[in-house]
Amino acid sequence: MSRPIFFLLASIALLSVRAQAQAVSPPPDASTNAVGTAAQLTLQQAEAIAIKNNPQITIGRLRALAAQQYVREARSALLPNAYLSLTAVDANPGSRLAAGSLTNSILYSRAADGVSVSQLVTDFGRTTNLLSSSEYNAKAEDQTAAATRADILLVVDQAFYNSLETKALVTVAEETVHSRQTLVDRVQALTNAKLKSDIDLSFSNVDLARGKLLLLEAQNNYQTSLAALSAILGYSDEQNFQLIEETAPIIQPVADVAPLIQQALQQRPEIKSLQFQVESAQKFGSAEHDLVRPTINALGVVGQAPVRDNHIESWYGAVGVNINIPVFNGFLYNARGKAADLQTEAERQKLLDTRNNIARDVRNAWHDSLRAFERLSVTQQLRDQANLSLDLAKARYDLGLGSIVEFTQAELQKTEADIQDTDAKFQYRLTQIVLAFTIAAPK
Repeated sequence: MSRPIFFLLASIALLSVRAQAQAVSPPPDASTNAVGTAAQLTLQQAEAIAIKNNPQITIGRLRALAAQQYVREARSALLPNAYLSLTAVDANPGSRLAAGSLTNSILYSRAADGVSVSQLVTDFGRTTNLLSSSEYNAKAEDQTAAATRADILLVVDQAFYNSLETKALVTVAEETVHSRQTLVDRVQALTNAKLKSDIDLSFSNVDLARGKLLLLEAQNNYQTSLAALSAILGYSDEQNFQLIEETAPIIQPVADVAPLIQQALQQRPEIKSLQFQVESAQKFGSAEHDLVRPTINALGVVGQAPVRDNHIESWYGAVGVNINIPVFNGFLYNARGKAADLQTEAERQKLLDTRNNIARDVRNAWHDSLRAFERLSVTQQLRDQANLSLDLAKARYDLGLGSIVEFTQAELQKTEADIQDTDAKFQYRLTQIVLAFTIAAPK
């Protein structure tokens, strides 16, 4: 056996052992650093952290609680009002008020205490309509808070799966660098044995450099996605999470979008909120039209005057009824009623526009999900064909029938196919998340 052939066989055997050793030892995990082990994080944990920490969810909850207090405020007009009064007067005996008032003008020195109670008898529905309006408004705020929560959870889910995808692309890039480093070492050995030219080594080194650039870009994208995930979870600095992917089965989207649209129109909190706002506006409009009706109030007072003039009794008490009938106020009530009617119609049109937009969003999300599902099989076929093409190119190159350009081109196609297949899997998950959000599917 000649020395060049012996040297070639020995080099190939050495490279095979090295490749097997690299295959046994897994590549380093991108989610760990020199500081310590990253904390594990599942999707459910991320959602729970966001619900607890995100300020937008807290704001929505506080606004809903404030709306409940407005309901109590409106209901207070239907309940009695009681006042305790303490009065002391030092006056010039027998003097009278001469100007500035039409009440009893006689002044007496006195010290007295008493209780006054007033009660609305009826205003022919105005106060009850105002109460109903505030109740519907409170329900609308509850639904708005639910919509805000759903929006935040959607962003959390998207950020979580974007981080998973970028991490998977880091793994693809690392495998690419390892395989191209193996090729460089092999071509280097063949070049040293004068069996391959320097141009082969140059092409392989160029591809290795491209793989390293791909790895750097993938690692940067992964850190960026982690920063975005940390921010939406309410952290001021980037957290070093180790994301745990759920192994949920891939389910084909439904064949008909009509039931999904109907479900969205029935369950989306945005639509429920606007429906309650329309009801609130209608009740408020009724209350504004009720301003032209009479208002009947009852008033009762009782008290004593321990320090008094001889002309004043020690105890006093009275009960009265006041009826207020609007006659003319410059068409103020008429204008307020028309303004309320116009605002109600504006709320109806807003509801109609939102329903149309949600139906469009559901239809678009459904089409995106169908396209992403069909893309899964195409990218898998592309990946299989790229692997087969790489195996054939490698065999031709080993036999001296193919060039290094053909081999590196096949490696490039394999890398692109791996990236496309990885992206297709996570994009399908993302389209499913968006579709579930648009139809308000329960979590």
